[in-house]
Amino acid sequence: MKSFRRHSVSVNAGSMADIAFLLLIFFLVTTTISADKGILRKLPPICDTADCTADIPDRNLLQIAMNDKQHIMIEENIVNLDEVKDIVEAFIDNNGSNNCDFCEGTQSIESSDHPKNAVISLSHDALTKYNLFISVQDEITKAYYDLRTRYAKQMYNKTPDQLTKVELIAVQKAYPFIVSEIMVKRSN
Repeated sequence: MKSFRRHSVSVNAGSMADIAFLLLIFFLVTTTISADKGILRKLPPICDTADCTADIPDRNLLQIAMNDKQHIMIEENIVNLDEVKDIVEAFIDNNGSNNCDFCEGTQSIESSDHPKNAVISLSHDALTKYNLFISVQDEITKAYYDLRTRYAKQMYNKTPDQLTKVELIAVQKAYPFIVSEIMVKRSN
């Protein structure tokens, strides 16, 4: 009688590495990577003068704060998100010193002297939701955009997208975007 020997069955795994590599390449190529979202801001230039830390008069500083309860406070008064743009516009365009030829403000003694002196101070709590922070930033940006659009129409009779580079710089200098963000202090 013949004895049969069983040989153990083996799987050729040499091509498994090739298959895994091809699957990896396939998923890398077909997967979409979402773009980061954020706010496009040009950082201010480095200050060359000694007055970079000079105190800002209270009338030229509009304080906007957001707390952990998702309330927006302007000068310690709770406001709705849809009111932020109008308040910011009125503050910037106030013409308190009465030396702005293009301003249409009410010349209130409690608001800014001139658009070039107006500073928006934005602060938030560590528990403020990111969406609220971005929404407030958007409202501030809309206020500046509306003021700049009005100025472009008055001075050049053009919309912002029709301005030349020199005209655009002049519009930006008339209403400079000055927003100061206060660093968040965490309680824990």
